[in-house]
Amino acid sequence: MTKPVEPFFVGWGKVPKALRHFLASFAAVLIVGFVVISYATSSTQTDTGSGAFMGQVQATGILQNNPYPILHVIESPQFAPGDTILLSGNGKRGAFEQAEGLDGQVVEAAGIRLDRGSLKGMQLRNGRRGLKAAEDQAQSLEVDVEQLGRWSVQGEICDGKCLNGAMRPGTGLAHRACASLCLLGGVAPVFVSAGEIDGSEFLLMSGPEGRAITDAVLDYTAIFVEVEGDVERHGDMLVFKIAPETIKVIK
Repeated sequence: MTKPVEPFFVGWGKVPKALRHFLASFAAVLIVGFVVISYATSSTQTDTGSGAFMGQVQATGILQNNPYPILHVIESPQFAPGDTILLSGNGKRGAFEQAEGLDGQVVEAAGIRLDRGSLKGMQLRNGRRGLKAAEDQAQSLEVDVEQLGRWSVQGEICDGKCLNGAMRPGTGLAHRACASLCLLGGVAPVFVSAGEIDGSEFLLMSGPEGRAITDAVLDYTAIFVEVEGDVERHGDMLVFKIAPETIKVIK
């Protein structure tokens, strides 16, 4: 009696009929498996922001230069009145140069919108095309400052431009060199808290007197740290007035 020949597939030949059903089923299972694994992996990742190129935006509001330039919106086609926007310049630069002499004034800002969760931002156009005093200085907006108490917080120090969507992911050790260059260029440091504080995980950083604190935090960017300080709400943005001597690396 002749023993039946087992079907055997060679890549350059035709698929034997006996193996076609098996190969089709195996391919289907493989494709579904890849889709499930891809979805499961992506769903565990943190939000990387919507990206830098969300379109041109304009806003009129009150400029606050300390600790870093932010805009409290009075009116805008893209932002809501009362929104607080973190400002930055082109490239790895902050907005201090453009904001000079305009602190506390009603200004007109134009640029590219940045967003990440509750953190709103704008990359300004160059020069006075991006930021200038408004013609109508009669407009007003009362900016509330609310004291939220003393906090000891764990998280990561990032630059407020890349974190806000200009780069992806904008966090972690892989982004450390870029974040340090942005901070050296005057971009505001933002603390990303491991847990929410008053509804937000993003805190604009300052020194204990409410001034810029870039030099004190450069050595601690993109690593997990714990730091203590007072938290204030300026408009709808949290400001973390840290005590630099309390920064410690969490291993």
